[in-house]
Amino acid sequence: MAEATREVTRDTTREEQLLRSAPLFGGMDVASARSLMEKMTRSDVSKGDTIFNEGDDGQALYIIVRGKVKLARTARDGRENLLALLGVGDMLGELSVFDPGPRLARAHAVEDSTVYELPKDVLDEWLDTHLEMSRPIMRALAQRIRRASNTMADLVFSDVPGRVAKAILDLGHRFGRMERGHIMVRHGLTQEELAQLVGASRETVNKALADFASRGWIDVHIGSVEVYEPERLRARSR
Repeated sequence: MAEATREVTRDTTREEQLLRSAPLFGGMDVASARSLMEKMTRSDVSKGDTIFNEGDDGQALYIIVRGKVKLARTARDGRENLLALLGVGDMLGELSVFDPGPRLARAHAVEDSTVYELPKDVLDEWLDTHLEMSRPIMRALAQRIRRASNTMADLVFSDVPGRVAKAILDLGHRFGRMERGHIMVRHGLTQEELAQLVGASRETVNKALADFASRGWIDVHIGSVEVYEPERLRARSR
């Protein structure tokens, strides 16, 4: 029983640390962070489960402490467009919380995940008594806008191989692990989803991946990629 209690305590402490890595908690002292965490609801989400749907009312934001979640939109003809792949420490659903309106995307788990939910009304009430915490939240929203602006610039100014190289580097930075002297990136995406992420056709993206592999820069597997020459990819992404 004592060992089980220690294990639960370790898991709770680790999840608290992961929560505090989210932009929402940037700059908060321990007491303030814990007071907000106590108002959040923890949920385990199975692979493939939907967290929220496009068009839903935005009544809560979420922070991921385990697993991966993808955001996608559906076109009028039924095609899906992958907007982002999110992982531990990432926040989702915050735009509809701060700008009330329907969800602009659907969020579902790429793998078994754990998220913490913070309802809009709870956050609004908490901010009324913690006005100093508005600054890190504004910073997080500004970072989201900056990423969106960079993505738009890439679509205009970069060719497909350059965007693929940049996407691999970004996924490696966020999800990569050093294994046997190189970077193993287990992203969990299909090649179709990777193509959606860079805004290109699957055939064009596959051609770029095959070219990188033939040069010895990467090795492609189902749901993952091994990166051997990150500097080569970085030069190609510019």
